[in-house]
Amino acid sequence: MTSRAAVILNPIKVADPDEFRGKVDSALTERGFDDTLWLETTEDDAGTTMARRAIEEAVDLVVVAGGDGTVRVVCAELAGTGIAVAVLPAGTGNLLARNLGISLDLDLALTETLDGTEQRIDSVRIEGDQLDDRFVVMAGLGLDAAIIADAPDGVKKHVGWAAYVVSTVKNLNHPFVRVEITIDDQPPVRRRARTVVIGNVGTLQANIPLLPDAKPDDGVIDLVVLAPRRVSHWPRLALSLVVKRMQEGRHIERFTGRTIQVKAATTVRRELDGDEISDGRILTATVDPAALLVRVP
Repeated sequence: MTSRAAVILNPIKVADPDEFRGKVDSALTERGFDDTLWLETTEDDAGTTMARRAIEEAVDLVVVAGGDGTVRVVCAELAGTGIAVAVLPAGTGNLLARNLGISLDLDLALTETLDGTEQRIDSVRIEGDQLDDRFVVMAGLGLDAAIIADAPDGVKKHVGWAAYVVSTVKNLNHPFVRVEITIDDQPPVRRRARTVVIGNVGTLQANIPLLPDAKPDDGVIDLVVLAPRRVSHWPRLALSLVVKRMQEGRHIERFTGRTIQVKAATTVRRELDGDEISDGRILTATVDPAALLVRVP
């Protein structure tokens, strides 16, 4: 009995879409997939309609190739369906692929996902200020959203993830925001932060463990508060992110829970899985355990 796959491709993320299609088609055919459904995202639709079409067609596997935004949108639609997702990294961040141990090389990624095993991971529901969505990697407000907004696609295309380094330096003096953080049913805590990030996974580009204890299948979500008081504090904070024994300190603090709400005192920039979203004051994240089926090496 043959299986059927759908491939959801962001065509601007691959150098030669025709070559990409030929390579992926061959790999799927070799593994018994027939009549593959090919769907391309558009400037106005990052993958929602395409994922729903794949669900309607009752495919056995969805292969998604694009940046973190495309992956997030497709995974949001597929959560709870039982249809497996194979992520082929084609963007700048590729954070879900990195955290699942998938190679950033297309040929290797094809082999690792198509010949790999299926694993259930958590999806995270996110709400607040007219926001009702899901993510699989991270959501944040403050500095991290500013970094993302100031690393435009044109720059990322030419220098890759180093564009985020340039943007980080530009935003080191990003203003503090006062936040109230509520973890599950615990009393809220108040902090002054440069940025607050809620994560389903923990590793950034260059293998920086922002949330070293975060795992995509542990049924909880993690939060980090970064609060260096002056620009001169950033070097030590950066070192604490790569040297595990230094991870906790005056300027970095972490929390874990099943539902996490972050409420800012003022309207600030926000982001989901590396995409800037509308400004707002609130992010409320709730873990949906084992909601998404993914292919892993």
